Amino acid sequence: MSETVTHPDAASSSPGRAPALGAVLRDGTFWADWAAAVGLVVLVVIFQVANPTFLSSGNIRSMLVASAILVVLTVGQTFVVVTGGIDLSVASMMTFGAVLFGFGISRGWGIVACGVLAVLGGGLIGLVNGVLVGNGRITDFVVTLGSLSAASGLALVIADGKPVTVVNVALLRLSTGGVGIIGWSVLVAAVVAVLAHLVLFRTRWGTHVFAAGGSAEAATATGISVPAIKIAVYTVSGVLAGLAAILLVARIGAAEPAANTSFLLNSVAAVVLGGVSLVGGRGSVLGPVLGALLLTALANGLTLLGVSPFYQPVAVGTVVVLAALLTRFRK
Repeated sequence: MSETVTHPDAASSSPGRAPALGAVLRDGTFWADWAAAVGLVVLVVIFQVANPTFLSSGNIRSMLVASAILVVLTVGQTFVVVTGGIDLSVASMMTFGAVLFGFGISRGWGIVACGVLAVLGGGLIGLVNGVLVGNGRITDFVVTLGSLSAASGLALVIADGKPVTVVNVALLRLSTGGVGIIGWSVLVAAVVAVLAHLVLFRTRWGTHVFAAGGSAEAATATGISVPAIKIAVYTVSGVLAGLAAILLVARIGAAEPAANTSFLLNSVAAVVLGGVSLVGGRGSVLGPVLGALLLTALANGLTLLGVSPFYQPVAVGTVVVLAALLTRFRK
C-alpha cells in the first residue's frame, strides 16, 4: 500500500520472478501495509452475514457520509505522521473551526465567509503548532497537547459554552445531497485525498516531506529545510481540520463547542491501520483513508447489531493495538 518502500521477496528465486502467493501472505510487511484493506473486507463480510441491511444502499450512503469528516482529518494527520510527528489537536482545531463558523452565522455572515473563517482558524492554530515544533524545537506531543487544551478553551469562550444552530439549505445539501450513494461531503473528502496523494507522491515538496521524516539530519545535509517542512505539514493539518469543521456543521446542523475527542483517537488509529510509520519517512494516503472507512464501518456495524456504544472505543483500541503490533514485522 505504501509507495515509499519496496523490498525483494526472499522466496523469489530470480529477480524477474514474481513472489509466490504463499510467500507474500507470510510476509509481515504485507499484513502491516494492507491491514486496513483486509480488515475492511473482513468486517463487511461479518456484518453483512450478521445483518443483511449492512450493505443496503441507504446504510452504505450513511457510512460514507459519516466517514467523510474522519477521512479529511486523517489525511491531515498523515502529513504530520509522515514527518515523524503527531498532532493531538486535530479534533480541537475542528471544534474551534466549527465555533468560528457559528460565530459568523450568528452575525449574519454568508456561508462562504463563515467557511473561510473556519479554515483560517484551523490553519492558524496549525501554523502555531508548526512554528513551535519546527523553529521552537519543542516536542510535538507537548505542543499539540497544549494546543488541544487551548483550542478547546477558546471554542468554549467564543461560543459562551452554547451551540449555534445553523439552518442553511446549501449547507444542508452538503450533507444530504449527492449523486446516488455518494454524498457531496464524500466527494469533498475524496478530492482532498486525491490532492494529498498527488502532493506527497508527485511533487518535490512531497519528497522533502518523506525525507524530513526518514532522517532529519540527512534531509538537512541535502539542503532541505526541516523546520519549514514541519511548519507546512502542521499548517496543512490545521487547514484540513477547519475544512472538516464545515462538514461537521453541515452534518449535525449546529456549531457545537463541545470537544470531539473521539475524532482524535480515530484519526491516529486510521493512520496506524493505514500502514504509515509512526517514526516517519514511510506511508501512503490510500491506507489511512481505508483505515478511516474501516473504523466507520466498525462503529456502524456494532450499532446495527445493537452493541452498546460504550464498547465501541474498546473495539477501536483493540484494532489499533493489533495494527501497531503488525508494524513490528515490517521489513
